[in-house]
Amino acid sequence: MTTFGFIGAGNMAGAIVRGAVRAGTDPMNLAVTDANPAAGAALAGELGVRAVASNQDIVETCDYVVLAVKPQVLSAVAAEIREPLAECRPVVVSIAAGQTLHKLAGLLPPGLAIVRVMPNVNAMIGEGMAAVCGNAHATPEQVGAVIELFAAVGQAIELPEKDFPAFTAVAASGPAFVFTFIDALARAALKSGVPKPLAVRIAAQTVLGSAKLVLERAADGATPADLADMVSSPGGTTIAGLIAAEEAGFSPAVVRAVDATIARDRELGALA
Repeated sequence: MTTFGFIGAGNMAGAIVRGAVRAGTDPMNLAVTDANPAAGAALAGELGVRAVASNQDIVETCDYVVLAVKPQVLSAVAAEIREPLAECRPVVVSIAAGQTLHKLAGLLPPGLAIVRVMPNVNAMIGEGMAAVCGNAHATPEQVGAVIELFAAVGQAIELPEKDFPAFTAVAASGPAFVFTFIDALARAALKSGVPKPLAVRIAAQTVLGSAKLVLERAADGATPADLADMVSSPGGTTIAGLIAAEEAGFSPAVVRAVDATIARDRELGALA
């Protein structure tokens, strides 16, 4: 049976491990460790997965090693496990933002199969969106196993690495833009007298339902613009609001947000 070990037991690692267990993975095939031993022990106690004493133990006992650490500590963690990686040669999976396969290969022993993943925060509720890309040493079967792991917490797709900055902007940073939009809708309703908690509920459900409708109607070839037209009656309230939003720079603001995120992602990759 394939085993996955997680170096790092934070929110994202916890979400992935919980999703894998929910999807039917034997908890004994999952192992976790963390710089804070209590974090790994808590996750193990909750799910029945193995709490491992050290990063080296993860490398020595698992087929896949998931580096679930922040980009700024990735180099130190890689240096710590470089020797056991060279000896045991597991597949290394990284979820660190902005860290390209080329950068990762420079931190790790030569010839390793490396799979880069960009997940998003919605994995915490099983509605994540993840992009997956393997290096030249990773087989289709190994990449497929990683896709299957991340599909347990939402959707996961194989994506060329050249598209990762755009994916990061839309899928990984995008939730923050959506949260801000929901808050803006709620504040607008609050301005008109709707209590804020109720306004947030109304706005969030509206965004949730709209997203589901986009995905459902996409199968029939409908675009988001088509659906916006469907809601917009001639001379009605919706088209008045849409025109006001565009006059205030709504669409250009979204594009600028994505462009800025892509630029920063590339900066972080260059600095690593």
